[in-house]
Amino acid sequence: MGRAFACIALALAVAACKPSGGQPAGGFPPPVVTVATIELRDIPVTYEYVAQTEGSREVEVRARVTGILLKRNFQEGAPVKQGQSLFTIDPAPFRVAIERAEGELAVAEARLAQAQREADRLKPVIESRAVSQKELDDAISAAQIAEAEIRSARARVSEAKLNLGYTRVEAPISGMSSRASVSEGTLVSGPNVLLASVTQTDPIYVIFGIPDRDYLAMRRDAAVGWLRLPQEDRFRARVRLADGTVHAQSGILNFTDVRVNSRTGTSEARAVLPNPQGALRAGEFVRVILDGAVRPAAVVVPLRSVLEGPQGKFVYVVSAESKAEPRPVEVGEWTAGGWIIHKGLQPGDRVIVDGVMKLGPGVPVKVESDAAAPGTPADKKASIGAQTPASK
Repeated sequence: MGRAFACIALALAVAACKPSGGQPAGGFPPPVVTVATIELRDIPVTYEYVAQTEGSREVEVRARVTGILLKRNFQEGAPVKQGQSLFTIDPAPFRVAIERAEGELAVAEARLAQAQREADRLKPVIESRAVSQKELDDAISAAQIAEAEIRSARARVSEAKLNLGYTRVEAPISGMSSRASVSEGTLVSGPNVLLASVTQTDPIYVIFGIPDRDYLAMRRDAAVGWLRLPQEDRFRARVRLADGTVHAQSGILNFTDVRVNSRTGTSEARAVLPNPQGALRAGEFVRVILDGAVRPAAVVVPLRSVLEGPQGKFVYVVSAESKAEPRPVEVGEWTAGGWIIHKGLQPGDRVIVDGVMKLGPGVPVKVESDAAAPGTPADKKASIGAQTPASK
């Protein structure tokens, strides 16, 4: 009787260890996973680089005449208008020069009048041979020389008046003034001395370098259809300030150098942005954000769904038999919390997002729900590939 009871107990124990109902050995249920269904969407792509602001126009203020600096007529660091007087050079010597030139002009005019009278007196008597032809020719030549002297004297008067006007040193453009480089009482030797500078900051330039590897990647991806660049490469440009805020005004990329800097391996580029309130100052270090590129018909999967194996990166997809199937993938850049996938996935594939650490090839899985797409609120169930800004 005791042996029969022991045999029955052993049989029951062996039966309890056998899998049943499609469950894994040991009686454990299939691991629960969340998936994201692949859809092809256009994904905006952005590029971000370190940059420095620069005035769209930066002009040095220099005097055109030599003289003693009499007065500074502006507040240093304040905005100035085009044509505004910035400095005054002592005008007294130049007024004297005008008077001298006007006196020389009067002398030349008197000589001309005298020469014309002499010529007019000789013309009637030339026929009676009271005077020689040479005397008449000399009188006419003297009148012509006097006319030339008048033109020269008038030019000297105009030059003296022009120099007097140059004693008022004006702002060549509108913008922000710098500090004055010289003080009152200084002898200014014309254009050789820098007096100040004026910088126009509306609009303002943003100068940065595009790494050669990025430039080559853009062109390569565009050539094979993985990237669609904006028309004529006119990216929209935004600026992120040092405190992390983004400048309210956006602009455009308006210049890219064809040359590569041999020291930095970058091509210089320039964006121009409106700056009506002067929020951006020349010389600031900022980050420029370029928008306008698009990944057409792209696939994005969450970061946590991509694994690294001996043969490279791969993801798990749910097969038609509800089993975990490893799928090798070719990834692009990181964007909006996920990887852009160039090869390996097709529309309709269900990529396992959560629970991948419990999986192996061919392991049965139970799909609990769809995962939210990268860049979308966690409470929304969305397909991979939702349009979200990319970040580089």
